Amino acid sequence: MTTEQPSADMVWRRVAEERATLVELLTGFDESEWDAASLCAGWRVRDVVAHLVLATRFTLGTILVELVRARGNIDRLIRDSAVRYADRTTTGELLAQLRETIGSRTAPIGTTPLDRLMDLLVHGQDIAVPLGIERVAPTEPAQWSLERVWAMGAPFHARKRLAGHRLCATDTGWTAGSGTEVTGTAAELLMLVTGRAECPTAGGRVVLPDAGGGQGD
Repeated sequence: MTTEQPSADMVWRRVAEERATLVELLTGFDESEWDAASLCAGWRVRDVVAHLVLATRFTLGTILVELVRARGNIDRLIRDSAVRYADRTTTGELLAQLRETIGSRTAPIGTTPLDRLMDLLVHGQDIAVPLGIERVAPTEPAQWSLERVWAMGAPFHARKRLAGHRLCATDTGWTAGSGTEVTGTAAELLMLVTGRAECPTAGGRVVLPDAGGGQGD
């Protein structure tokens, strides 16, 4: 079951909203919170922010250079480039640079505006959940992002990882897969398909972890 696909303009407007609210959230963080572990294994909060900034700056040339540096491993490229950038950039600079991206409509080669929205929704939770902060993901953008991840294959391979399960979004009516039923909101299922939650063993409901090892992208 799929919903009507949004226009690029609709997606970019939602991207701007997510960036703006994330900047507002981060503005209140102290240095210990910027250095706290996120839901992404091996990523600090500042590394996640650096990744979101770099996503608006990568060109084909910089991607090729970083890919060679990462010995052809895309996941390593994404993580290492973010960590290096975070290490050489102050907290104030990272926050200012993220604020500057709010209106950006740039997507790295090979990605779409919807990928940028999905990235923000998921990484916003990666930052908030370990710190015990409630950050509400809007239902419609979460639904768009959930469908995108389910259809895309790499890097999340959601259909393969969740084979034998039928995912049901309680707030949108979206369903996918077959087998043991797993229910949750579209936002909760988005975290599941991007590797931030384990398949539940009881009750059939997605429960977000206190910490996890989600994919960095």
